Amino acid sequence: MIHPTAIIDPAAVLAPDVEVGAFTVIDAGVEIGAGTVIGPHVVIRGQTSIGARNRIFQFASVGEEGQDKKYKGEPTRLEIGDDNVIREFCSIHRGTAQDKSLTQIGSRNLFMTNVHIAHDCVIGDDNIIASGSGVSGHVHMGDHVILGGMTGVHQFCHIGSYAMTAGCTLLVKDVPTYVMVGGNPASAFGMNFEGMRRRGWSAETINTLKRAYRMVYRESLTLDAAIAEVEKLVVKCPEVQLFIDSLNASTRGIVR
Repeated sequence: MIHPTAIIDPAAVLAPDVEVGAFTVIDAGVEIGAGTVIGPHVVIRGQTSIGARNRIFQFASVGEEGQDKKYKGEPTRLEIGDDNVIREFCSIHRGTAQDKSLTQIGSRNLFMTNVHIAHDCVIGDDNIIASGSGVSGHVHMGDHVILGGMTGVHQFCHIGSYAMTAGCTLLVKDVPTYVMVGGNPASAFGMNFEGMRRRGWSAETINTLKRAYRMVYRESLTLDAAIAEVEKLVVKCPEVQLFIDSLNASTRGIVR
């Protein structure tokens, strides 16, 4: 299961059934869980923990030190959950001491070719990040997010769960939960209602979220006033609370 040309440090810890392709390099401090398949010409460095049943394709770089000039070699980590797919030429970097010294990736994510996840990012579960997208340092992303191809995300942005970007989008502000955005710089153009329907959400839930979106984006209210109106909808539609939480958590301002 381990190609004879692979270079694996004796201090690395691999589950017995991990597969490692030709010319792959795995450093000391790396831990890889059961059922994970590592392709050829992959480099995995640093204090990197990779869970079960992940698949990492050729020429990926996982666990390299971050591209931050303030980084001075401090011990930092990368943690990756289970069932992720990391395609060709992806790069995922460890954290820095300027944050929590940790980059964290959840489970069941798809990182398409040439995706970059920078230092100190926190990525949730079940996300799809399409080819050529770049996620800068300290970005937080929720669950079930879709980033269209070649999306660029400014450092420290927050992207709420179920959000979606069009291809070639530039994000310099936060994207609230459920909201679809596109453009350079990005602007909002609705919620991901089709995604809600595909998940079997009720028509009542979707209609209530439409009302919430209009209050924030279409009724010329200040954000505080809009949130106060949206809060009245939570009793009949608990899903609205995720939208409110993402609005309240924004520190960079939201995409409008």
